[in-house]
Amino acid sequence: MSETASISASIAARYASALFDLAKSDKKLKALDSDAETLGAALEESDAFRELISNPVYTRAEQEAGVTAVARKMGLDGLTTSTLGLMAQNRRLFALPQLVKALKAMIAEEKGEVTAEVTSAKALTATQQKKLAETLAKKVGKDVKLEMRVDEALIGGLVVKLGSQMIDSSIRSKLSSLQNAMKEVG
Repeated sequence: MSETASISASIAARYASALFDLAKSDKKLKALDSDAETLGAALEESDAFRELISNPVYTRAEQEAGVTAVARKMGLDGLTTSTLGLMAQNRRLFALPQLVKALKAMIAEEKGEVTAEVTSAKALTATQQKKLAETLAKKVGKDVKLEMRVDEALIGGLVVKLGSQMIDSSIRSKLSSLQNAMKEVG
């Protein structure tokens, strides 16, 4: 892990831990779970939001005003909105993606769930997602929540990351293995 990513993860872990503990003591974990999902989607979909949290040209006050306005518009809980404002005041909004990831992990652990990152060549149907989640749940003995991504470069198949395990059944991977085997022979 690069030093910058390690610093961001460390900063995010402290904020996530504090926010999680506050939400848990206030019995607002369900709201925090929803907020983490909403923020994750916003980070994935909005170039303007990513620009707001990462561009150092914005002043602390501008970032705080912007992020709290966005948080209110998204309907985030007061604890989450306050935390985002504090992160802006302390110039720590750049760690927001890692904060969201840490929050999702903490909430999943609290619920007894594990999260599997699934990348497929095309979007899976709800039935396929349900069957995959059930199969993975049998393997790990816990409920499995899927985070779905689409990468057409896989050609077909899936790449599943579950904790430290990775299962790559993509056609791209198989073609790459075949190509390497052919290089060794010839």
